[in-house]
Amino acid sequence: MSVNMPPAPPLPTEIKKMEVKHPSAAKMEQVLFEVKKMIVGQDHLLERLVVALLARGHILVEGVPGLAKTLAIKSLADSIGGDFKRIQFTPDLVPADLVGTRIYNQKTGEFNTSLGPVFTNLLLADEINRAPAKVQSALLEVMQERQVTIGGTTYKVPNPFLVMATQNPIETEGTYPLPEAQVDRFMMKVLVGYPTDREEFVIVERMVGALMPITKVLTPEDLLALQRETDKCYVDPALIEYAVRIVTATREPKKYQLPDLQKYIAFGASPRASINLILTARALAMVRGRQYVLPQDVFDMVLDVLRHRMVLTYEALSDGITSDKIIVKVMDKIPIPVIPQPERIPVNA
Repeated sequence: MSVNMPPAPPLPTEIKKMEVKHPSAAKMEQVLFEVKKMIVGQDHLLERLVVALLARGHILVEGVPGLAKTLAIKSLADSIGGDFKRIQFTPDLVPADLVGTRIYNQKTGEFNTSLGPVFTNLLLADEINRAPAKVQSALLEVMQERQVTIGGTTYKVPNPFLVMATQNPIETEGTYPLPEAQVDRFMMKVLVGYPTDREEFVIVERMVGALMPITKVLTPEDLLALQRETDKCYVDPALIEYAVRIVTATREPKKYQLPDLQKYIAFGASPRASINLILTARALAMVRGRQYVLPQDVFDMVLDVLRHRMVLTYEALSDGITSDKIIVKVMDKIPIPVIPQPERIPVNA
């Protein structure tokens, strides 16, 4: 569903002139180049996947079948290397199929631990809403704490560790809505739409021909180094205040002169939304070649970070009000901060 976004904050001419591409941005461009050997269009999704990698966050991708959601995530994993595992969620799964279990060995008379597929660097949870809540909840600990507890013993998952999940929004038969606590573990929720006529022509032409192999351009160690580099990205306190005001407005709309929204919001976004908004904005700044965050970076991440963290009332559902529509009204009301012109930060050769 398309939503009319408020105008984006302008990028000052002085900042445009002084921007210098960071070497990390070139590495991420190589990753995107490899993924685009398989994926046509979907620029927004691919950029958000890279942001999730740099920000150490999990991502939920939602779209109708046949839009290459799974292929995009698998192609990204192929370009990075490391361990990659895919779980096809089905109604008959049990939590042990994900995290592992203890197995009794008759010969030794002891229990051995068999670790599940979550012990990997990149985990693709395909059609995550096809498994019941008890299976979805098995991911809660591993997504937040990066560890799994089996039989009283705690096992750490490899580093880096990222969960990329897909779900189909149009089917209700055999699907189970994700619990709110589970949804909140995802740093972003990205909506995938249909391609344009031109893009679909290229998709068909490419898929009926010989596909180009994807080259691994990063190692897990390289990704860890890029994540540490992202941590150094400068965020002005005014941008943190801006993020907090947006998130707070979803909880207390009357406080921000938005009384009409109060009846539509049962629960607003949690402080985790404010944290993730800054983390993703910092990663987006690195993708765009900067070591400092601009208001544009925070502005661009608001919908993806907030849309799945709000619980709407039945009145909102009956009136056709979505989380995106509420967030757009909030963004239109909260003034965009004017931050001091950042000093030019030298980049390493």
